[in-house]
Amino acid sequence: MFETTHLTRRNVLGAGLSAAGLLVTPSVVRAQAARLPVSIICAGGNVTLTLQEVMKRQGYLEEFGLDAKYVNVADTSKIIASLMGGDTDLCMLAGFGQMLPAVEKGAKMKVLAGAGTLTPNSVFTARPGINSIKDLEGKTIGTGSLGAVLHQVMVATLQKNSVDPSKVTFVNIGTTADIFRAIVAGVIDAGPCNADVYSVADKYKLHSIGDLWKLLPEYPFQGSFATDATIRNKRETLVRTLAAHAKLFRFISGPTSKDVYVASYVAATKGEPAQGADYWQFIRDNQPYAVNLTIPDERITLLQQLNIQTKVQQKIIQNSDIADMSLAAEALKLL
Repeated sequence: MFETTHLTRRNVLGAGLSAAGLLVTPSVVRAQAARLPVSIICAGGNVTLTLQEVMKRQGYLEEFGLDAKYVNVADTSKIIASLMGGDTDLCMLAGFGQMLPAVEKGAKMKVLAGAGTLTPNSVFTARPGINSIKDLEGKTIGTGSLGAVLHQVMVATLQKNSVDPSKVTFVNIGTTADIFRAIVAGVIDAGPCNADVYSVADKYKLHSIGDLWKLLPEYPFQGSFATDATIRNKRETLVRTLAAHAKLFRFISGPTSKDVYVASYVAATKGEPAQGADYWQFIRDNQPYAVNLTIPDERITLLQQLNIQTKVQQKIIQNSDIADMSLAAEALKLL
């Protein structure tokens, strides 16, 4: 929970000038007004935890007049249950492929914005005989649950490289951190791990056989979504939350964020500074975040097609029934 106000020199000076009647800005007014409570649920993992720590240090949620708490869970099915039950308000950082069949079955939910626009994972293995995606045929691959983002990206990657997904064995391991540990332990043959694993690959005798951000650039890795009821009843809260995250995405994508990002990585994950620096460089080189909160319709359609292929969804749903980007547009006006 972010209960501490994070004041920068600019905020202090701005607040002082406002008190003197010399400067009043929308962000100052929001910060000084009563804060709106918001509960944000995400798919946990090193990348998400680091972003949340950066958010805490930069104070963007407070800047937009929010009293926020983050809840992290293992997979999207838990996120959907929490949102539908009213325990949390919106999801900001998670794959949304599993949300689409939930809508097909009657759940009243909408995709609100993009988040991670590229898949920040590489397929790692410790097996000397596996040197390409095609070598995965007949092998055991660690992913998340059926239809979850890590399962989907591997299915799509196999198909794109002419490997029949039915000829591999998928094992529900969990998060990318869990998959990394399973590869090192020899429990599975390969699986998607975060790009920061490159910095420790030699230590654990691992090698990559493909970067998913290059192999699958069209896949929308993460999005933001909420229930129709929350959109209707807490629209202002959701808009402010989207604005705070857009500011976060812009900050970490820029050249001045390295020190804050690396310190946040170490604090949130207990990892090595070199790993945090490598991942920050990955962000700078590949720009994997939706700095304008956008997600093209065709990328949502791609997820639906993958769902149908893996038999977790029966038919294509009209994008107007599963997405509402008007809140993202309103959020951008606050920046």
